[in-house]
Amino acid sequence: MKKENIEPFFATLQAVNPTPETELEYTTPFELLAAVLLSAQATDVGVNKATRKLYPVANTPQAIYDLGVEGLEGYIKTIGLYRSKAKHLIETCRMLVELHGGEVPRTRAELEALPGVGRKTANVVLNVAFGEPTIAVDTHIFRIGNRTGLAPGKTPLAVELKLEKRVPPAYWLHAHHWLILHGRYICVARKPKCWECAVARYCDYKPKTPAPKG
Repeated sequence: MKKENIEPFFATLQAVNPTPETELEYTTPFELLAAVLLSAQATDVGVNKATRKLYPVANTPQAIYDLGVEGLEGYIKTIGLYRSKAKHLIETCRMLVELHGGEVPRTRAELEALPGVGRKTANVVLNVAFGEPTIAVDTHIFRIGNRTGLAPGKTPLAVELKLEKRVPPAYWLHAHHWLILHGRYICVARKPKCWECAVARYCDYKPKTPAPKG
């Protein structure tokens, strides 16, 4: 993507959706952290279905820790990899209680020290819960970064570092959500909906997908 196309690319995404939000349901930083941890290789819809049952019963580190691994599994067993996620979340809850007074830490290093929390999860929490200008590169953003030419890279970290250099500062806070939602609903993996795309004119993807006939 040409440098001169980047600003209008984000300005157009902003015009379409001025205040984008995560589709994970949460009311506290901890609920968000737990939901993001559970969302790895799972859909937000699936995670929300599970947390709607879990959070009314237990929505603090201590309360979820008190459930134990087996107790927690009963609430999240509809989510992929639920056994390992239950172990990670229980251990994360223990560390939050013992090391952080039951609060979610606000630094990347402390977040990434928690079991099951990698760079992407830490970036989501920093951005969504604490308003930090971070960009979490998931499969959607990785695909868009490469397909559009906005931030090509062979790894999620490479794409993230390229985005840090190319996204105009004015769009940093919401760039993460604009790109994720665009990848989830328009610039989809198998057949991008180029005919519906508001930013197609700025994109480097040459084989633009035509509108379906009929």
